[in-house]
Amino acid sequence: MLTPSSLFPGARVALLCVSSSVPEDRLEPSIAAVKALGLEPVVFPSCYYVNRHGNFAADDAQRAKDLQDAFADPAIQGILCIRGGYGAGRLLPLLNWRDIVRHPKLFCGYSDVTALHIALNQWCHLVTYQTPMPSTEYYQPVDEFTMTYLRRALFGALTGPMPLGDGVETLVGGKAKGVLCGGNLSLVRDSLGTPWEIDARDKILFLEDIGEKPYRIDGMLTQLRNAGKFDQCAGVLLGAWTDCNEGPEDSPSLTIPEIIREVLLPSGKPVLSNLPCGHVLPTMSLPLGATAVMDADTKTLEVIP
Repeated sequence: MLTPSSLFPGARVALLCVSSSVPEDRLEPSIAAVKALGLEPVVFPSCYYVNRHGNFAADDAQRAKDLQDAFADPAIQGILCIRGGYGAGRLLPLLNWRDIVRHPKLFCGYSDVTALHIALNQWCHLVTYQTPMPSTEYYQPVDEFTMTYLRRALFGALTGPMPLGDGVETLVGGKAKGVLCGGNLSLVRDSLGTPWEIDARDKILFLEDIGEKPYRIDGMLTQLRNAGKFDQCAGVLLGAWTDCNEGPEDSPSLTIPEIIREVLLPSGKPVLSNLPCGHVLPTMSLPLGATAVMDADTKTLEVIP
């Protein structure tokens, strides 16, 4: 795997939308937040409201062009997806992966951006970073845990021990070593049956989601299980399940912990749950594509340089 060069004070970073549009009132705070990190934001066309195409930031061709241009531009040192939403998966057939490989650079985002993380990890053998996004968290003011991880991802120290906080739970004990992969559960599930299907073999699979009913979580985890992903992987990290509870109008269902116990745990692989990662604050950043060691007994995670 290729680890991209880290950023530095004054580095030029592309701000672009690969999915949904940025609300008009969030663009300027997003630019300011990036500048507060000591970086020089270069705002690409997909960020501007005038380019909106339905619920997308722009049409597929423009969003793909922005991403392709950001990788190709030698004056750009990194790429920050400004928000998620929906639509990154539509870009996958439009991208020139060979050209991206020739111009590797730091790439950050999460949520819907998972579709691109998987492809960049597997097709370009590029380490990418699950990080907060400017228009969602504004970066400032955010808690120190979140900002420490973000700075480590951007400026080159997201290796070694990865503090997980106090709420992490061991669901299945044991140790595992492998490449970190995954991200948002719904996007991981959507990759199945495509040329960009997630390869979990001997890897540590990270999963999280937001706004899904428990029966939907059940369906997606079941599909991954039926596709053999839990049997193939070395271990599993489970992040936040934000707003994934039944509402009062819904009929009773299995809880998410019950679903995980019935669908995921029979694989017998080490599982750590309740990582502070995903659609939650505080949140950690993860170097997807990097090799890590997890110890579910001691509740630790370490990224190997």
